Amino acid sequence: MSQTEIQFCKECLYANTHPLGITFNDQGICSGCQIHKEKYELDWNERFKKLKKIAKNYKSNSKKNYDCIVPVSGGSESYFVLHIVKNILKLNPLLVSYNKYFNTELGIRNLSNLRIKFDCDIIIQNVNPNSVKKITKETLRNFGSIYWPCIAGQTVFPVQSAIDLKIPLIIWGAHQGTEQTGMFSHKHEVEMSRRYRKDHDLMGYEADDLLSSFNTLNEDDIWQYRYPDDYDVSRADVKGIYLSNYIPWDPKKQDELMIKKYQFKTSKNYRSFDTYDHVDCYNYHGIHDLLKLYKHGYSRVTDHATREIRHGRLNIKQAYSLVMKYEKKKIKYLNFFLDWMNIDQSAIDFILDFHKNPKFWHRKDWNRNKNMWRFNGLSKIRNFQSFDLKKNLVIEKKMNFISNDKISQETSKRYYVIGKGYP
Repeated sequence: MSQTEIQFCKECLYANTHPLGITFNDQGICSGCQIHKEKYELDWNERFKKLKKIAKNYKSNSKKNYDCIVPVSGGSESYFVLHIVKNILKLNPLLVSYNKYFNTELGIRNLSNLRIKFDCDIIIQNVNPNSVKKITKETLRNFGSIYWPCIAGQTVFPVQSAIDLKIPLIIWGAHQGTEQTGMFSHKHEVEMSRRYRKDHDLMGYEADDLLSSFNTLNEDDIWQYRYPDDYDVSRADVKGIYLSNYIPWDPKKQDELMIKKYQFKTSKNYRSFDTYDHVDCYNYHGIHDLLKLYKHGYSRVTDHATREIRHGRLNIKQAYSLVMKYEKKKIKYLNFFLDWMNIDQSAIDFILDFHKNPKFWHRKDWNRNKNMWRFNGLSKIRNFQSFDLKKNLVIEKKMNFISNDKISQETSKRYYVIGKGYP
């Protein structure tokens, strides 16, 4: 793909190939950067008053009742959401967590610490791992995604719980479409919806679509991923709000507050400078991120670098330097995934090659014993001139992302599919 076919934002690293969809104004600035500027223009005190008014409408007079549902994991965002919900809004939340099975030891400890520090009840959903593996094989083969069951479970279990337990308010953290690509304005106060979940989170496939598409799956495999029908959602008056519409969202600032106040644990990230992101999952920055690079021509470090540009902590060349440093680092823990899925290296190599987007990857020859792929992704196409990589990389130390623990102990050889609690 040539430079002329791709439009890059003049202020960040995103291009018109972004999978969530992105637009540009006449000055060549992307919709994500345009909406981000609202963080410096909106009256956030007034917006927080709106949030408090919503919370007040759902607050029970009895401490025996739950006021809302908060979806949680062993990640950093869960801490900040709970900090706002319980300590600022003074709500009594029920925590719900979908077990993705790709858990790190650090993620298990962070989740247990969260439950203890905030003194909340929690429900954890463990879907039959055999069904999860069957679905993962199909979505990997057909969509190039190992994360469909994770996202499907994380986005449907809270809704099912809200209906079953008659707790209509669900409080989420950031809205990805708004924060990354400016799909919505913060002023829209967009809420959780079936359509966004299907079109963007689940790549156009709901649970029943999998059932009709793949003859290897049956009702027993997919029923727990089925989104409640519109009638049940409406009758239960379920409402899912995003805190990022009411708070000027800044993940780095928020995460560092959670480290200080609640001892959230972080770890060095071998494919990005961000040490706070998805420390609960072995695969998010591993095979999942590799598939993103293969399909879309960029990886998670580009998301991190773009975010830091928008918050004024990086300039565009410094951000580009960090992408060049981390983007093609070799992934780790692939053997965990292969063992868990019971597939061999040659099979995964074939599937990974199959999902390399020809827009960004070109075969040099057909000799399977050699590295025959040439990468022509976004970082290669947008090759800054007069560029001093080493000079710009100095900024990484100055950004001071904190690494205070490890993903797992050196003895770890598999996923932590369930935790015993900590401490």
